[in-house]
Amino acid sequence: RPACLQPVGAAGSSQQPLSAHRESGVQTYMEQENDWDRDLLLDPAWEKQQRKTFTAWCNSHLRKAGTQIENIEEDFRDGLKLMLLLEVISGERLPKPERGKMRVHKINNVNKALDFIASKGVKLVSIGAEEIVDGNAKMTLGMIWTIILRFAIQDISVEETSAKEGLLLWCQRKTAPYKNVNVQNFHISWKDGLAFNALIHRHRPDLIDYDSLRKDDPVTNLNNAFEVAEKHLDIPKMLDAEDIVNTARPDEKAIMTYVSSFYHAFSGAQKAETAANRICKVLAVNQENEQMMEDYEKLASELLEWIRRTIPWLENRTQEKTVQDMQAKQEDFRDYRCVHKPPKVQEKCQLEISFNTLQTKLRLSNRPAFMPSEGRMVSDINGAWHTLEGAEKGYEEWILSEIRRLERLEHLAEKFHQKAAIHESWTDGKEAMLTQKDYETSTLSEVKALLRKHEAFESDLAAHQDRVEQIAAIAQELNELDYYDSASVNARCQKICDQWDVLGALTQSRKESLERTEKQLESIDELYLEYAKRAAPFNNWMEGAMEDLQDMFIVHNIEEIQGLITAHEQFKSTLAEANKEREAIQAIQAEVQKIAQSNGIKLSGANPYTTITPESIDNKWEKAMDMVPLRDNALQDELNKQNSNDTLRAKFATQANTVGAYIQAKMEEIGRISIEMNGTLEDQLTNLREYQKTIMSYMPEINTLEGYHQLIQEALIFDNQYTSYTMEHLRVGWEQLLTTIARTINEVENQILTRDAKGISQEQLQEYRASFNHFDKVRGPSSALTACLLHWLCTFYTDYKRSGQMVSDDFRALLISTGNSLGDSEFSRIMGIVDPNGSGAVTFQAFIDFMSRETTDTDTADQVIASFKILAADKNFITADELRRELPPDQAEYCIARMAPYTGPDAIPGALDYMSFSTALYGESDL
Repeated sequence: RPACLQPVGAAGSSQQPLSAHRESGVQTYMEQENDWDRDLLLDPAWEKQQRKTFTAWCNSHLRKAGTQIENIEEDFRDGLKLMLLLEVISGERLPKPERGKMRVHKINNVNKALDFIASKGVKLVSIGAEEIVDGNAKMTLGMIWTIILRFAIQDISVEETSAKEGLLLWCQRKTAPYKNVNVQNFHISWKDGLAFNALIHRHRPDLIDYDSLRKDDPVTNLNNAFEVAEKHLDIPKMLDAEDIVNTARPDEKAIMTYVSSFYHAFSGAQKAETAANRICKVLAVNQENEQMMEDYEKLASELLEWIRRTIPWLENRTQEKTVQDMQAKQEDFRDYRCVHKPPKVQEKCQLEISFNTLQTKLRLSNRPAFMPSEGRMVSDINGAWHTLEGAEKGYEEWILSEIRRLERLEHLAEKFHQKAAIHESWTDGKEAMLTQKDYETSTLSEVKALLRKHEAFESDLAAHQDRVEQIAAIAQELNELDYYDSASVNARCQKICDQWDVLGALTQSRKESLERTEKQLESIDELYLEYAKRAAPFNNWMEGAMEDLQDMFIVHNIEEIQGLITAHEQFKSTLAEANKEREAIQAIQAEVQKIAQSNGIKLSGANPYTTITPESIDNKWEKAMDMVPLRDNALQDELNKQNSNDTLRAKFATQANTVGAYIQAKMEEIGRISIEMNGTLEDQLTNLREYQKTIMSYMPEINTLEGYHQLIQEALIFDNQYTSYTMEHLRVGWEQLLTTIARTINEVENQILTRDAKGISQEQLQEYRASFNHFDKVRGPSSALTACLLHWLCTFYTDYKRSGQMVSDDFRALLISTGNSLGDSEFSRIMGIVDPNGSGAVTFQAFIDFMSRETTDTDTADQVIASFKILAADKNFITADELRRELPPDQAEYCIARMAPYTGPDAIPGALDYMSFSTALYGESDL
């Protein structure tokens, strides 16, 4: 209630009727304004202005009764015209006047007038009937000013301000758009005459050419305004331009009286302005909501389009040929996760916040809920996001699987070519050897030697059978693992197998030929044969040992490399026994030399049964011994690498366990904070934002963990026994933590929006929360809550503590228990408001919104229609020109673009249907 209407000395009294408050306020105002008894003399200039103004004002009313006054202090002395003036301006009958000419009759008449003024709640200070009858000019002017205040100025009200302040605010609002006009008071601000002209032009632009007026010509400006007002607005000329201009400070009461006549002349336009303000408020809400809808649709479309483009990339399973190519893909994926995706996570969170804020604004402005276009619901975006994350997980797993596969393929291919090269080196010249006919011209001993040599070759051939099978097995595995160069591998393997078959056939054929010749030859050098038999497998063993010592290996953990080291140590433990075998074989060759020398036998050359010489055995033995320390070093280097990898695992695990525990603790903490928040909503919002900053300050720890994760992937580490956390789990947890705190902040922001829009005080909100948190201590209704609302809160809290919401059956029973008689249709309507998703339960926020909406006075379609009807001068339609004249430009064009043509029986060209438009504002989500 404006301060000027508050009763004097009645602090906290709420039982007086509004009229009593108004009369008491006016009386107080009159006491402040009525300074006649304190000013012994009026300024002559002011007195002149008051005489003219008050006289003109009185005559503007007296002429309605067919009379007027000439001298204000003389013509009111008998009280007759004074009583007549009061009857005209009040519309009430005063007591019958006394017609006598004596002084007592005049005093009685004046007293009747003064009593009538006092009955209207006006306290007259130092003004008595005798002064008026005696023609006291000062007292007479004071009395007329009191009448003007009570009947012309008191009832002026503009935006909760009244009387003088209301009139001043009205003048400021009306003249605000005009250059060189700045109304701050009722004296100096009116000297140049521009303010008077601006008031007329604002309401009747056809009467004033405002742009032609000059601030440096006040007399012309004032005369122009006074003449137009008198001629076209029926406002009598109450002041002289020269008196105003030649006075340092014009009389405030005279100016106020004159300006009040303008206010009453344009009072009809004031109603139109009020209606226009209401319409502007409604349109501004609608425009803001539509902009938020457009922003949501745009952001949702862009996010969905990004997801649509990204998923095919994540679902692409095009295989690469090398580990390096797959690692490049892995680097691209890491760049996507660390650079491209995080901004989209923020956009998704912002989209949910914008959607919730928009729905809250629509609900608070009594508008239908916003339904995004098909495929752009928050649930649609969450579904697409879930699909994206599924594709991410599958893509990362596929990359790791492909790297392992390609690594295995490269290892197998190298092993294949190594074994194939060894085998091809061994088979070189074997076909030529098996196809020669040397046995046809050989002696018996030579044939026997050839046969033994062939037997040794067969032994060697059998020993190589395992290598051929290994080569074929490796080729088969490369085919099964889809090796990119399988064609060349298969071709080489086939060539080896075909050659092996040829060697087998040739070996069999030569053996048969030698055995046929053997029957004719008897001499056998058993010693050579023994040498050959022992040297061949030992030579093959050395070749196998050298092959194993050169064999490539791939391991992924300490246990595997330690297994290889153990096997190598076992191999080294057999070297002493192998050396004994070498010495024994060399002893056989020494025995041959000894026998030959002792028996005078001339050896023809090399051992006829084998091509393995003692020198080759020694050379291979020395070469194998040189390979042993090289193998030791290689295994030790790999052991060091695996120890380093294990250290990296431990670092990642330590950081991951710390981060995981932090995220879990913060998730639990934010859950408690959202329930136990105290203080004002602004305090809660500030605390939550500080809490958000604290959480964001933890980001370096996440980046450190990402760094360890990158090192692990670059080291091709695929398992970690020190932690159950994976980088993917921690990323998801971190994103959920950021989203949760953002949503909690948004909930508080929406509560502030609800509180401010619905007029719920901070104390009421705190009392609502106190009723929830301390229900067991509540014993009766609070002074700030009705019994019905407190009962609702208490009953709701019982369910809220258990599940966070109330089921529909309990909600219906609660409404009935508070005195509501609900039919099925009415209850369905209410449930449609508090449970729009049809979940069958009511949340606390929905309860607060429902109770606020039920008790808050909001704009309705009927109120907007009534406002438009005022602007349209009671017509059933409105024109574009009327809208442009009464509303701000942007809102006028907004209405014109959306209003359908009016087709009623009284329609004129260009008529617009404001009724359907007003209904559409509240009945449809889009116009």
